[in-house]
Amino acid sequence: MEEKILTRRKNGMAVMLLTLLWEVLLLAGFIWGLASDLPGMWVLSVLCGVILFLVSWIPYCGLKVLKPQEALVLTLFGNYVGTLKEPGFYFVNPFCTSVNPAARTKLAQSGDTARSSGEGGFKISMGDNTGVSVDDLSKKISLKSMTLNNGRQKINDCLGNPVEIGIAVIWKVKDTAKAVFNVDNYKEYLSLQCDSALRNIVRIYPYDVSPNVDTTGDGMADEGSLRGSSEAVANQIRSEIQSKVGDAGLEIVEARITYLAYAPEIASVMLQRQQASAIVDARKTIVDGAVGTVEMALERLSEKQVVNLDEERKAAMVSNLLVVLCGNRDAQPVVNSGSLY
Repeated sequence: MEEKILTRRKNGMAVMLLTLLWEVLLLAGFIWGLASDLPGMWVLSVLCGVILFLVSWIPYCGLKVLKPQEALVLTLFGNYVGTLKEPGFYFVNPFCTSVNPAARTKLAQSGDTARSSGEGGFKISMGDNTGVSVDDLSKKISLKSMTLNNGRQKINDCLGNPVEIGIAVIWKVKDTAKAVFNVDNYKEYLSLQCDSALRNIVRIYPYDVSPNVDTTGDGMADEGSLRGSSEAVANQIRSEIQSKVGDAGLEIVEARITYLAYAPEIASVMLQRQQASAIVDARKTIVDGAVGTVEMALERLSEKQVVNLDEERKAAMVSNLLVVLCGNRDAQPVVNSGSLY
């Protein structure tokens, strides 16, 4: 289905004024026919009344108002006529109907969230206890950039660890004909494809950098991770979603990770693992520094010939210095007032 953009004249105001004038003339003829004593004028009165109450309202069905960044898909007896995209006051065939299967679909996105909270129009009860605002009754399609927040999902990463992740997708309708006719409901279709794409991409990456993991598909281990490569992950998610929703006439402008954490059942264990890893790294740094300090101390004592130590005394000195430098607590000094030996 290819989109056809209608470029007709914006003559809605002229048609509305002519219709009002026509109704005034019919009303005047109806009143004049009732008040006239001429024979046969009642026929004119009845004719004017029938036209006034049964036919004169039809032109109003063809009046359409479009605001900036709005579109209206029109069909006539089941056939696609075209799409109005430019803002203005239009008059179209009164028997044309506008189509938007996602008009009443509510997602956690900009626009829908505001309307569901009562903004932008009062709410109407539709019998199923569902609140629908006045704007939802319109079949207009928004061409603005919308932000879809699909909520948090629990997904296993490439190592099998469950993680919770949420994304925000900025999207807009690019082709109204494809969005309306190629899929049943383009909003629900987008939401489903976002879920699927998110799961497909997250399963490629580990939460944190892990050895022997290939995230690029080149057969070589790399340092890609959900936490450290969020930009690359977001770009892959955007590309994955775009490849799925292109046939629905949608354009994915951007995708961003809004929430990322281990699932609650393993969060405490992973925190202990991170703490242990940090402690080991800190100890390694302390030991490296302590060995360097002891080595420098022995070299300086030997160069300055401050004291001559045999191998046994050197080993004892090294042991004492390492204990002092690597200990968790401050050392308690012991002063030897006697001979060194």
